[in-house]
Amino acid sequence: MTTAIDARRGLLQVYRSALAAVDGRARVRDFLTSRAPATRRVIAIGKAAAAMTLGAFDAGGVERALVITKHGHGDPRLGDRATILEAGHPLPDAASLAAGRAMLEFIHSAPPHQPFLFLISGGASALAEVLPSGMTLKHLARLNAWLLGAGLDIAAMNRVRKRFSCIKQGRLALALADRPTLCLLLSDVPGDDPAVIGSGPLVPDPEMAAPLPPFPDEVMALSAQCVPPPTGDDPCFASIEIHVLASNRDARTAAAQAAARHGWPVVVHDTLLTGDVADAARLVTQTLEASAPALHVWGGETTVRLPPAPGRGGRCQHLALLAARAIAGRDDISLLAAGSDGSDGPGEDAGALVDGHTVQRGEDENFSLTESLTHADAGSFLEASGDLITTGPTGTNVMDLVLGLRV
Repeated sequence: MTTAIDARRGLLQVYRSALAAVDGRARVRDFLTSRAPATRRVIAIGKAAAAMTLGAFDAGGVERALVITKHGHGDPRLGDRATILEAGHPLPDAASLAAGRAMLEFIHSAPPHQPFLFLISGGASALAEVLPSGMTLKHLARLNAWLLGAGLDIAAMNRVRKRFSCIKQGRLALALADRPTLCLLLSDVPGDDPAVIGSGPLVPDPEMAAPLPPFPDEVMALSAQCVPPPTGDDPCFASIEIHVLASNRDARTAAAQAAARHGWPVVVHDTLLTGDVADAARLVTQTLEASAPALHVWGGETTVRLPPAPGRGGRCQHLALLAARAIAGRDDISLLAAGSDGSDGPGEDAGALVDGHTVQRGEDENFSLTESLTHADAGSFLEASGDLITTGPTGTNVMDLVLGLRV
């Protein structure tokens, strides 16, 4: 019989096994060592940039490396072998603009035929940016703050981000000036489309003409200054080779394999959790309530409409607290919701692991479930209930994982 402690311990083990299967360092190392050796300059951008660069060093052949990652996601194991720049995420900051300039300088300083290796993971859209003429960091912060609170999916958000950039939507390929380039990606988007991952800096955008959602008037006026992106037949793309090394599907598969080792029946859901977090939480809890004993594995990324002054937490913590409300008082359901990158929203927590007694534990500490959900402050409630998951940077980024156990 699986006890509550066994369920929590097992869910954490399954989560860790899923992350290990999509580890950026291992995936890059294995891919590069399977190919003929080559000496390249490396540019790594994203929340998994440090881990992916370590994989490139493991494989050998790195001439110089520039690593652009989230504040606090650098890795001391890189030592002085790489230039490490840390920048803002999910909101770009002044360091993001400095990183964009440094990346262009790093490219332009290379010999004309120097091969490049790009290592791109989720978060790249915010971490490095070069803005159109007339656009400032203030405009960019306003735009991104609106995007994060508007309830848009990642594809719609990136369509807007691409418009107001001189490096996204394939524009960075122009700067490479036909240098041989290998681009390796960890996918944090539905469909694993390289044109969407990191806003597609080296990929032609098949949705160049797709309509944009409405956005603030003060930024709309700047759109005329934007540099048109290259079309798919532009020769700048001819020397670029692209591979997606890992995705959420790989993480879900690994989670299922780990659950089977625990002796749990497993149901892997191929349909990603997207859209409003309340709808996703309802789907997950209703599925678990109707299920026979089994571990259910979901992936994806939901959206949260934020109030004017949101509290602590992110979409995974919000989903977990909504689920905790639905299963309150039950002893047969536990649920883990966490980011694969180790961060959920702007805080330091990866997500949460809740059960039928989460609500009672939080309320015993004088926290209101209703107020916490209304004010997007799930993290404060879940800290009080003892249900937060904190991993630090994981070395990967393949969207979120939701693991629901019915015993």
